[in-house]
Amino acid sequence: MSDSVSLGLAEQTEILAYADFMTGAPTSVCEGLGIASLDLGSVLALVVKNDPSNFFNRAGGFSVDRPPSSDDVAKVGDFFRTHGVGRGAFMVAPPLLSPEWYGITERAGLTPDRSYVKLVRDVAMVPPAGDFPSLDPGLRVGRVGRDQAQEWGAVMMSGFGFAVPGMVEAAAACVGRPDWHQYAVWEKDRIVAVGSIFVNGECADMFGGATLAGARGRGAQSALLTARIMAAREAGCRWIVAETGSESPGEHNSSLHNMHRAGFRPLYERLTWLWQG
Repeated sequence: MSDSVSLGLAEQTEILAYADFMTGAPTSVCEGLGIASLDLGSVLALVVKNDPSNFFNRAGGFSVDRPPSSDDVAKVGDFFRTHGVGRGAFMVAPPLLSPEWYGITERAGLTPDRSYVKLVRDVAMVPPAGDFPSLDPGLRVGRVGRDQAQEWGAVMMSGFGFAVPGMVEAAAACVGRPDWHQYAVWEKDRIVAVGSIFVNGECADMFGGATLAGARGRGAQSALLTARIMAAREAGCRWIVAETGSESPGEHNSSLHNMHRAGFRPLYERLTWLWQG
């Protein structure tokens, strides 16, 4: 048995989380936001047409056993085009960046874009339950219930700057759904930070960690990392993976440093390959 998560499982868990998060929204929300997905086996593509950030327009799940092909790129490009989006992304891990891939990108007009760090943590060793030493006094962390879903979704979308109508409802619909575990940090009765995990068999994905501006720097995300690692272990996972932006010279990504302190180690840096129709 491998002592680390496989590239395929790590990549597929991530794209499954994104696809399930958006396509599981109520029908009216999916129609309003223009949400659609394309299933190519272990590879998935997702669009959210009416989100001007284009953040969710992506394809992923490629692996050593299922490397990206010119046919995949053509089908995903057609999918993006058919659904009226002008910009999307291919997530391809470094071991798959073969000469064949570079030839595919040149023919398809894909260009390298942002770089992300893929991280993993074995969940066998976790802090004791209730031990959140970095959380400021007056803050508390816990599981989110359905009655708190709307507030939880509003904090998540506000934290990421997604203001399009329907996005809060899409996030709220995720609370309590199978394979999802949502957590929050409260100050008194107000949610100030949020985070989730998505469970895919032996692997879970850290998803959607966000903190309101006035509550940053008080240990909320570190506490949420600990709570979610514990949740992954309780769900029977062996690993938990995460993605965050890599640091360019002179940059400081607090999320990346929080993850390092929580015991995550980098698997690789992954370029995002930009498709433009």
